[in-house]
Amino acid sequence: MGVVPGSLSLSRVPVWHTSPVLRSPYSGGHLEVIVGPMFSGKSEELIRRVTRALIARQRVAVFKPALDDRYHVTQVASHAGRTTEAVAVPSAASIRAHLSGQGELLSAQPEGVDVVGIDEAQFFGPDLVPLVLELADAGVRVILAGLDLDFRAEPFGPVPELLARAESVEKLTAICTVCGAPATRSQRLIGGQPARFGDPVLLVGAQESYEARCRVHHEVRRD
Repeated sequence: MGVVPGSLSLSRVPVWHTSPVLRSPYSGGHLEVIVGPMFSGKSEELIRRVTRALIARQRVAVFKPALDDRYHVTQVASHAGRTTEAVAVPSAASIRAHLSGQGELLSAQPEGVDVVGIDEAQFFGPDLVPLVLELADAGVRVILAGLDLDFRAEPFGPVPELLARAESVEKLTAICTVCGAPATRSQRLIGGQPARFGDPVLLVGAQESYEARCRVHHEVRRD
């Protein structure tokens, strides 16, 4: 049977987290999506699931967007300080290249993968969707974490479609910095003031540029 151009050959998939090779307990691949606003613990939950997979002796590869360098270039980090090793990539196409055996880091890596984790999924383009679906169809457990809404409270990047296609969805909340209610939105602040609606969507920051807010206290300037 011929190989479909652009398809993934899982016999050559690299592993950045290495552990004794045992069969994955999952009978088939599937997609798990973790979403919520800034400071809701998305990366923390991704790290927790990756750590459990490693304890279970599964083979894990984790990716993050190269533009997210807030804490460490080669780690996924939570605001609480937990980390896990990751490969920073500029695009979903780069993830495909690494997993297909064409990445520059592959020569010393063992083959095979059971779990793929991807943090900050909202920063990847629409080509992340077919890649993730292909991995799941090939038997890989895919764990994604990302913002479901941008600073304007509008659907963010490829995440909405990934939510629709996922087998498992966990929507986390943070704490509103104004009233203490569950927060579902990310408040962008520029010079201490709410950002304007027309400001660029892609702006990576931490506490100095974002706060968690509830629906009532989320503000976007339209002047």
